[in-house]
Formats: sequence, structure tokens, C-alpha cells
Amino acid sequence: MEFSEDSDEQVIRTAIRAICTRFPDEYWAEADATHTFPWAFYQAMADGGWLGVAIPAEYGGSGGGISAAAVVLEEVAASGACMNGASAIHMSIFGMQPVIRHGSAELKRRYLPRVAAGDLHVAFGVTEPDAGLDTTAISTRAERDGDGYRVTGRKIWTSKALESERVLLLVRTTPVADCARRTDGLTLLLASLTDPAVGIRPIDKLGRNAVASCEVTYDGLYVPGSDRVGQEGGGFRYLLDGLNAERVLIAAEALGIGRAAVRRAARYASERIVFGRPIGANQGVSFPLAEAHARLAAADLAIRHAAWRIDRQLPSGEHANIAKFLAADAGFGAADAAMQAHGGFGYAREYHVERYWREARLMRIAPVPQEMVLNYLAEHALGLPRSY
Repeated sequence: MEFSEDSDEQVIRTAIRAICTRFPDEYWAEADATHTFPWAFYQAMADGGWLGVAIPAEYGGSGGGISAAAVVLEEVAASGACMNGASAIHMSIFGMQPVIRHGSAELKRRYLPRVAAGDLHVAFGVTEPDAGLDTTAISTRAERDGDGYRVTGRKIWTSKALESERVLLLVRTTPVADCARRTDGLTLLLASLTDPAVGIRPIDKLGRNAVASCEVTYDGLYVPGSDRVGQEGGGFRYLLDGLNAERVLIAAEALGIGRAAVRRAARYASERIVFGRPIGANQGVSFPLAEAHARLAAADLAIRHAAWRIDRQLPSGEHANIAKFLAADAGFGAADAAMQAHGGFGYAREYHVERYWREARLMRIAPVPQEMVLNYLAEHALGLPRSY
């Protein structure tokens, strides 16, 4: 077992930090406050070739895998960009995994080079208002129309829908009543978001406002059969290939936010003088920050292990979920400790920790809540009866 960071990861960290220094906390605070997509940052990452870090070289990427992608997104979040920065590029980096693994050669040739170059934005359309986490209960349907499909339904929490040309869309092609298993009959399409049959409405939300999350309606959208990922009815299985990768990358982003929060809080605690000495000399301030640092370090190890397994195509569901669970709690705990260390100034926008706090809270809910992670671990790791 090797714990030293290899030279490739060191190069990645140095390069990402160099880009991120051009986009300080003030840039992200403004983007969040004005609900403005960070186009300058996105283009800088595209120009550096980082959007294709997990895309195979034959399609214009660097083929770095999820381990490399996790380093990229951790460093972006740790710069103070937090989820606004990570979410701007997150889908381009991880979201095409089902296409990479299961898409036709023609589908890959048509779309992957554009994603790697930053020319094509892709969103992820799975969650529905009435299905929630019960993915097999989705009602968005795709009916055969010649060689293609007509899609009708509604999705929510589709991030980047306003900027995206395409959406990786999960639909039901066979009614659940006609399926041997509820996970059958689901199909994955790489559908258009610019067609007049698509309606997009941003959802007003607490944070991460530079990247909109949207309700998207599909009213008879035509999708050619050539834009289907893999076989009809295999969409649920293909989706799982992307979800474990997403959990690891979300964990890396939570880790990055936690490190940004601890870094800023430690600096403040060293400089803030009360009763004649720095507040960081008080254990009531220093201990929570030290504990946050320790918990982030533990989460880091879990992330590295899960990413290593995914890159080697080893079973990784348990490990990806553990990484997400530990990092989400550690990241939010660190942001909360930073808020507390700042006292009243923690609520002031100029110190930025309130933004870290709002964005770190999201990972304990999305893309899967902590309770569902525990359900998974109880059933699949411990062999306990299913609880839902």
C-alpha cells in the first residue's frame, strides 16, 4: 500500500491551484449573490483541458479516471469556490461515465470530444417530484416513435439545465407493471434541452446560486434512437455506473469546502485579538478546528480508497457510500466550526464562511441523503433486512 501522492496528482494540484488563484472568494460571492453562472472560471478550466480529465484520450480527454477527477474537484472547492465552482464543471467531469462505458462508438464520437473541449454542457435528469429517491417509480415516459422516442414528463433538481445543450435523461420505456423487476424497463437517453418541447424553470434555493437547479418539463420531446445510451431497458444499471463515481466526487468537493473553512478559520483565530491574546489560544476555539481537521483527514483516506476501486472497476458501492457519508459530515462540521470561530462575523458575508456553511450543508442531502447511505450500508455491508 502506497500513501505518497504520485507526481501526476501533484501536477494536477499545482495546476488547479494556479487557475483558482485568478478567482478569489469575492468572485464566487458575487456570482452567488447575482445568480450568475461563472463563465470565466468554466472557460479557464476548459482551456486547461481539465473538463476531460476522466474522458478517454481517444475522445479528447486525458483518461485520468475518478482519482484524478477527485483531486481536481477537491482543489476547486478548497480554493473557496466551493459548490458554485465544483458544480459548474462537475457534470462535465463525471456525468458522461454511462456514455463512456455503455454508449455506442458513434455516440461517444459525437459528444465526448465536445464535452472534453468545454463546448458541450450536459445536465443530469433523474429526480422527479413524486418519485424522489425511489428511482424505479419515475413516471417520465418515452414511447416509441419510428426509430426514436417521444418523451413526456417532469424532472426536478436538474442542475445546469439553463446552460446545457443536452441532458442525460432517465425515462421509463416499459410500464413497471409489465416488468419482472422494478429496475427493468428504464432507459437512458442523451436528449436535447434546447428543443421547444422542453420547458425549464429555475428553483429558488438557499445556496449554490451561481449554478441553477431547475424543474424541467418534457412535452412530447423527440429523441432519436441514436441518442440512446446502451440498450433499451438497461438504463438503471447504466445509471449506477455513474452514481458511485458521483458519490466519490461529491465527497471530494465536501472535503475541499471543509479545508477552505478550516484554513480561513485558523487564520482568523490567529489574528483576532480578544482579552489581549489571539482567540486561537483558547481551546474552546482551537479544539473544534483541530477536530475538524482530523475528521477531514479521515474522510480523505476513504475518498482515495473508493476512487482507487472505481478506477480499477472493482466493486465500489460500499466504499463510495462510506466516502460520501464521512466527507459530507466532515465538510459541514468544519464549516460549522469555522462559523463558530468567527462568532458574529461568521454571519457577515465579507468573511465568506457563511457561504461555505450554506454550500457544505447541501452534501448531507444531495445527491443522496445520509440516511439513505446508512440504509445501503446496513443492507449491503452488514446483511441486515432492508428497511424501506
